[in-house]
Amino acid sequence: MGVITARLLAVLGALALSDTSFDFNPLPLFIPFAAAEPSQPGNLYATLGLKRNATTTEIKKAYRKLSMKFHPDKNKSPDAEAKFREISYAYEVLSNAEQRKVYDAQGHAGLERLKQGAGQDSGHPFDVFSEFFGGFGGFGGFGGRGGAREIPQAPSTILKLPVTLEQLYDGASLDFSFSRPVLCINADECMMKKKDCKGPGIRIITQQMGPGFIVQNQIQDDSCVDQGRAWIQGCKECPSGITEMEAIELSATVERGMQTGEKIVFEGMGENRIGHEPGDLVLIVEELPHSRYTRRGNDLHMTLRIDLMQALVGFKLEFNHLDKKKVQIEKSSVTYDGEVIKIKGKGMPKRGNTALFGDLLVTCKIKYPKKLNEKQKQLIKEALTGVPMEFSN
Repeated sequence: MGVITARLLAVLGALALSDTSFDFNPLPLFIPFAAAEPSQPGNLYATLGLKRNATTTEIKKAYRKLSMKFHPDKNKSPDAEAKFREISYAYEVLSNAEQRKVYDAQGHAGLERLKQGAGQDSGHPFDVFSEFFGGFGGFGGFGGRGGAREIPQAPSTILKLPVTLEQLYDGASLDFSFSRPVLCINADECMMKKKDCKGPGIRIITQQMGPGFIVQNQIQDDSCVDQGRAWIQGCKECPSGITEMEAIELSATVERGMQTGEKIVFEGMGENRIGHEPGDLVLIVEELPHSRYTRRGNDLHMTLRIDLMQALVGFKLEFNHLDKKKVQIEKSSVTYDGEVIKIKGKGMPKRGNTALFGDLLVTCKIKYPKKLNEKQKQLIKEALTGVPMEFSN
């Protein structure tokens, strides 16, 4: 019988012999932890967006996605760091078989008892992050979070983003999807230490050629995936190899006044390579041809075809602009072939100050009759006789 139990019985016995009366409602010494619903705050599974029966691989995938989204060096929102700490703590517990078992049975109180008994503190969230991504090449680009070694970044994935002139005029949010190579989520379990590996595909062979004479040769070894690490061929944790294709959906913000060649960058959303920080996804804006306008900088150019009568007596025309509003062109004087009419403020919005606009430049092209009969010729002669003429520039 334990010491605590013996003492408790002694106290109860003494009270029973006295005249004291009391109501005793025994409390269980062990209270099982009732599984919290994912909607309840503080639930570690809910923090990672998982169900209680989530697999180890699902836990890793959820942590990889959320930790990148809320890492304070990438996400500048005020609550990003607090969210990042919650995510890191949830992963630290649920990725540890012993801690997860205690949490499932006894909740946060059980975890506290476990850590107090072992004399442990929770890991620092940035250490958890570095340790996790270290197995996948690390994320050295996150500055000031513990002095991670500088590592190269994988090449950027560059894609063209076709955009209409209307979308460049108004601004738009364009949803798109693409597939990128990402590291197998269990890649760290498919690597072994190999000191001869000096980088991806590089192994150094050292040979003793004689007393005090050592020769090093560099050879290609595809099993070397990083400095000091080699890939275990045929590893069952990653049946497709080091990388697997992942389909992702993103939304690109096209700002008003953007031009062909401008870039929209999604940091860390490109190719994954072991030993590298993930590459960026770079979208290159490509303006699609327009049926009416040609763009030159912030100005828009168009051709207006008028007939000879309109050129001589004037005209009044209107059409819908890019913003769906009517644009009116009116001229009461003679119009020359090739004459340019400038309409102020009807061009493209200017980047950085979209309250300002370029101009619309309208080039007039005159349509001439293919032939005239004698009566028409006579009427024209009579109408133009004595009218002052000049050459157009």
